[in-house]
Amino acid sequence: MLYRKIEELLKERLSQPSERVPVVSGARQIGKSYIIRYVGQQLFKNFIELNLIEDNKLRDNLDSVRTVEEFYLAISSFVGMQLGNADDTLIFIDEIQECPHLLTLLKFLRQDNRYRYIASGSLLGLTLHHTHSIPVGSMETIAMYPLDFEEFLIANDCGRDVIDYLRGCFENMVSPVAAVHNRIMDLFRRYLLVGGLPAAVNEFLASRNLAKVRAIQSDIHMLYSADASKYDELHRLKIKRIYDLIPSNMENKKKRVVYRDIEEKKGKRSADYEEEMEYLISSGIALEVKAISNPKFPLAETESKNLLKLYLNDVGLLSDMLFRLNPRPILEDEASINLGALYECVVATELAAHGHRLFYYDNRKYGEVDYLIDDFSSLSVVPLEVKSGRDYRIHAALTRFLSTPDYNIKKGYVLSNSGEVATRDGIRYVPVYMVMFFNCSGGSGEDIFI
Repeated sequence: MLYRKIEELLKERLSQPSERVPVVSGARQIGKSYIIRYVGQQLFKNFIELNLIEDNKLRDNLDSVRTVEEFYLAISSFVGMQLGNADDTLIFIDEIQECPHLLTLLKFLRQDNRYRYIASGSLLGLTLHHTHSIPVGSMETIAMYPLDFEEFLIANDCGRDVIDYLRGCFENMVSPVAAVHNRIMDLFRRYLLVGGLPAAVNEFLASRNLAKVRAIQSDIHMLYSADASKYDELHRLKIKRIYDLIPSNMENKKKRVVYRDIEEKKGKRSADYEEEMEYLISSGIALEVKAISNPKFPLAETESKNLLKLYLNDVGLLSDMLFRLNPRPILEDEASINLGALYECVVATELAAHGHRLFYYDNRKYGEVDYLIDDFSSLSVVPLEVKSGRDYRIHAALTRFLSTPDYNIKKGYVLSNSGEVATRDGIRYVPVYMVMFFNCSGGSGEDIFI
């Protein structure tokens, strides 16, 4: 079984009663149902799974439910004697967005306290936005993503002592020994090929066969591209077009969404595709990176919604589309091949998985920096530049960014394939895989009481 960090969080939430029902959100095919099922069956004698996508009869029955008693009657006809009480029974509502009114009902089910509950959804962001009767404080939304690089390392038998050693190198700004760096970079390059979708990772671990891994990735990409069934044909076609354009956008210099390319019509603007963008982002299959021209902490206060970048939610899907069955450019790090899109994609997915909102710097005068993140410890902004080649010390835009007094930037990072960990002129150079240590936290991790 693949190790997932979210397992411990779910155990913590389900081991004791809570005022809120945990609801795990994220794209399809990232392992939400599997990990909830695994944890639920460990902790509860009776684990009841209600899959609202696969079981049409169950969904139809629950579609008319509006009260707690109606809910119990509806599910009892499907699960019968499996029901116990709040101490030994967990009811898992899978893909709850298929019956949005159940999100409203969660509060009353929890208050009734007859059983314990957990839910999942792949379009929760979109559903919550259009569901106006959700009682405040009734649920805790927990975001889930494909396997991050640390989880991939553990899946490949990389010991936690090695990860702890690398974390120490990152925190103390010390270069790792060459043998360790080379081994981790070797696994990082394979992560670029395989990505973090559980089915692809499991196939890689079982066979090491790239063709079989690619077949899984292609199937999932097709699912993501076509899975907008709640919309009419016109909206579906535009969603598919925007999604399919992401790889080519990432190969462009600016990497931004070019709205006139979506329908090949001049004069198109971001406002013309708000609903389609919302679907792609809320479903978890695309990550949005918003532009900042005048960075101030917190970044959300100065974001621009027009100059938007989209990244795929999994680097393996991107490498499949860009390189198909030829792993050589990635594994051998060929100098003639630009791997910048892959490196930027993996950094985006890592930052998102660690809780960061994604921004980039775009200023006509000073240039562009790949990522900006909030540093809640110092209450300042941290710029990140991603380099896939050997010229990682050349970064004019980042240098100008750091030298702008108005920004009050305390430090910046360059992430590259070099094993060097060093600080020069306020810029910290670290291996690209150390992005796994950029956790979104603002303190020591101790409990804070106010």
